[in-house]
Amino acid sequence: MSLLVVGLSHRSAPVSVLDRAALPRVAVDALLDDVHEATHVSEAAVIATCNRLEVYADVAKFHGGVDEVSALLARHTGLGLAELTRHLYVHYDDRAAHHLFAVAAGLDSMAVGETQVLGQVRTSLRHAQDAGTAGRVLNEAFSAALRSAKRVHAETGLDRVGRSLVELGLAAVEPVLGGIGGRRAVVVGTGSMASLAATTLWSAGASVTVAGRTPASAASLAAKVAGHSVPLEDLAGALDDADLLVSCTGATGLVVPAWLVGEVMVGRSHRPLGVVDLALPHDVDPAVRDVPGVVLADLATLSQYGAQHDAARYGAGEGYSSDIEQARQVVAEEVALFLGERRADGVAATVVALRTLGDDVVEAELQRLGARVPTLDEAARDEVASTVRRVVDKLLHAPTVRVKELAAGPDGPAYEAALRELFALDRTVVAAVTRPGEEDAR
Repeated sequence: MSLLVVGLSHRSAPVSVLDRAALPRVAVDALLDDVHEATHVSEAAVIATCNRLEVYADVAKFHGGVDEVSALLARHTGLGLAELTRHLYVHYDDRAAHHLFAVAAGLDSMAVGETQVLGQVRTSLRHAQDAGTAGRVLNEAFSAALRSAKRVHAETGLDRVGRSLVELGLAAVEPVLGGIGGRRAVVVGTGSMASLAATTLWSAGASVTVAGRTPASAASLAAKVAGHSVPLEDLAGALDDADLLVSCTGATGLVVPAWLVGEVMVGRSHRPLGVVDLALPHDVDPAVRDVPGVVLADLATLSQYGAQHDAARYGAGEGYSSDIEQARQVVAEEVALFLGERRADGVAATVVALRTLGDDVVEAELQRLGARVPTLDEAARDEVASTVRRVVDKLLHAPTVRVKELAAGPDGPAYEAALRELFALDRTVVAAVTRPGEEDAR
């Protein structure tokens, strides 16, 4: 496995850069295809969320892979390579696996512990599988990361910490509104994030109106939360009586301009309007902050609010830290298990090549014996053959068993390389050895 991760997220880049780097679904698919066609890449997957864009690849060469993936990210996002590089992070092999597992568990999220990213990672794998860009390496890595994340949420208290961005956004504006229960909310959008926002608001006791470009989709979502829907063109009318606006569409331009919010706020008798913008790029014009009576919570402010909110919830932070530490321990265990299995699997080809070498030596010597002693009867020949094979098997048994045991450890690749060198195994022969069914998985 030569797993490479190249990406940027809320941890490495400001929202202004993430905003410009955000890609619609069709552009993500194009990026995926181009990465997979790169010279040093054999497999590829892309995780694209509201606050991260990451490329996962199985690469033949580290530096070549990094250069190709970085250049493709720059081309598809439209950011200059020099500017983009300042915000990119790169993880390779063991660190890449650990990063993927942490992302899937929600440990790398803006809202630590949120579970929505689990579905996003699963969706990324499915898209790669459908596109034919995921092979054995990414299938196994992503599947193991998803299993690890499920274990984290089942066995640790991370769900007590975890909040979706929707919940974090609502918590940021709730003090101004005096609570969510009984409030009138407008949700702009009909996708997965909008659905989560609508159901969260409904569960909190708010009445929900859904505004969307597609009437049928808006009506369908509204029906799920006992609300009603309006065309996006009627957003201003829907906001007249609203206390809260949550916008999370996949649009590439502004959906809620500042002038519209300004007109809505005229004549509201100082009744505040909470605005939560969870889209990337922005749905809501940041200038609405200057509209009297409006409180805006967007991705640029939620990361700062998240830390303050956690401190308030957990006091000294002991419970918060304990929950996260437990989750990290589970992830570390799962990563170690995954890497150990991969190393053991990796050494299998060398072991098979060594056994094949032994068989070849036996056959060559038996043929030589037959040529030198042509009068040897068949029974004697069979006994000699069995004896020689037993000797070779016994001589190879200890090193092959031991190298499999050692392969699971962090120094496993070094032992496998030593075995190749000591027995002068041809690397091309080792590379040609595959597990049964592996070719079908690629």
